[in-house]
Amino acid sequence: MNELEAVLKLKKGEEEGFNFFFDKYYNRLVAYIVTFNNDKEKAEDIVQDAFINFWKNRAKLDPNKSPKSYLYSITLNRFIDTINKNKKEQLYLSEIWKRSLESVIEEDDFVLEKRLKKMNQILVNLPPKCKKIILLNKIEGLKYKDIAVSLGISIKTVESQMRIAFKKIREGFEEDSYFFLLFGRGFIKQSYYFKDNLPSD
Repeated sequence: MNELEAVLKLKKGEEEGFNFFFDKYYNRLVAYIVTFNNDKEKAEDIVQDAFINFWKNRAKLDPNKSPKSYLYSITLNRFIDTINKNKKEQLYLSEIWKRSLESVIEEDDFVLEKRLKKMNQILVNLPPKCKKIILLNKIEGLKYKDIAVSLGISIKTVESQMRIAFKKIREGFEEDSYFFLLFGRGFIKQSYYFKDNLPSD
């Protein structure tokens, strides 16, 4: 089934059409929100709410347009609704998020896949301890002190290994500076959640 067929089924209220988009975009949307709030559980709640909205408003979908931009937009708006900031800060953050949203929506799937593969390859090739530390921090969400206790090492060692990891990532994307500036460290999560798993040593 392609997107057009899925949209037509969705507009008719057929769950098969809804499941097509859920399977295709759920993990991507979770990873997208995680780059902002660093909380996978809350990100999943936000994305689930967005898909509920997506289902309720299925009649508004245009068969001639991909629902991708609509899904990302309602997910971002749902995220913005969940945070409490003063107006000045809210406007500033909203602008950053909108720029990121535009980039993600316009992102060519082939380019995205290429970047995800590159990020995974960089992580796979890190020294074992270095890879373990960055995954504990960026995937599991552990703080440096918790990683130090868990692995029986000093916080300085954790910091040193993290610097090595990010140096390798920067080098890997040195010709793609706009990407690194926009997505930076958060893309580590996206590359991990987007794939079935990260190859082990």
